Amino acid sequence: METNTSFSEIVAKIVTSNKIVIHRHANPDPDALGSQAGLAEAIKNSFPNKQVRLVGSSVGDLTWINQPEEVPDDFYDDALVIVTDTADTPRISDARFDKGNYLIKIDHHPNDDAYGDLYYVNTDASSCSEMIVDLINASEGQLKLDTEAARVLYAGIIGDTGRFLYNATTQHTFNVAAQLVGFGFDHSEVSQNLNEISLNQAKLQSVVYDQLQFDGDGAAHIMITLDMLQKLGVADDQVNSVVSTPGRLREVLLWSIYVEKEDGTYRVHFRSKGPIINGIAKAHHGGGHPLASGGKAVDQTEINQIVSEMKTAGAAYSMGQ
Repeated sequence: METNTSFSEIVAKIVTSNKIVIHRHANPDPDALGSQAGLAEAIKNSFPNKQVRLVGSSVGDLTWINQPEEVPDDFYDDALVIVTDTADTPRISDARFDKGNYLIKIDHHPNDDAYGDLYYVNTDASSCSEMIVDLINASEGQLKLDTEAARVLYAGIIGDTGRFLYNATTQHTFNVAAQLVGFGFDHSEVSQNLNEISLNQAKLQSVVYDQLQFDGDGAAHIMITLDMLQKLGVADDQVNSVVSTPGRLREVLLWSIYVEKEDGTYRVHFRSKGPIINGIAKAHHGGGHPLASGGKAVDQTEINQIVSEMKTAGAAYSMGQ
């Protein structure tokens, strides 16, 4: 295992590989899809004879960014595998990520799981899509952007920055976004695609506002049950559209959303406007960014524990202000 590598080493592996498979995380968001597809498009644009494939689970209502491909097992023979925007191996979509002859991780989450023969992790980056643009820019012309690569990478950046709302957005982020917009794709259409939700998703947002539980010290939470989703006609992969909803409320400082799964356990979304919450996520089968993480809860007892820990985090943060 090597330490954090350089862009030049990654580019060198891409240049010398004839077959490349690019993975991302399960339940993908725009950044997972944008970084995956943007890198693939840049490679194909620069090296038309290389075989490049995208793999992963269903993308839900984000098919306008990109979709996975069917890749046979034998394609992995002598293939370079690159995983984007995925902090740890359990979250990688498609378990064949370790079947190639070389594995590279490119990510902006904390490097708690330093997998891969090479990895490049930059926790200061706004998004993995921003990192892919930096990789391309550092390649000395060996990798080249085109309009499609710019479109999907821009989608990833504005997705992970909340359209430049979140504090990970920097001057460099704006410079990269401006570079991408210069390729002439319809950036307003990209923003509109990310902004639009279905009527049923809007109804779920209404339920979130109506049933949100205020726990004190700026903490809040809500449980989204299978029965609730079924009655509203909302698919499991459409729930992401409401994860940021509580944050629009002035009274909410940090929040957790518990989404019931078929096996009776819960997927947990952690979000914050200030208190660091990824430590709580790590303690509950997950992890992620300091202000945006994910985890799991096995039952109501664990949910109650998380709710209490979030309230404590909110109180500690408020006392330190």
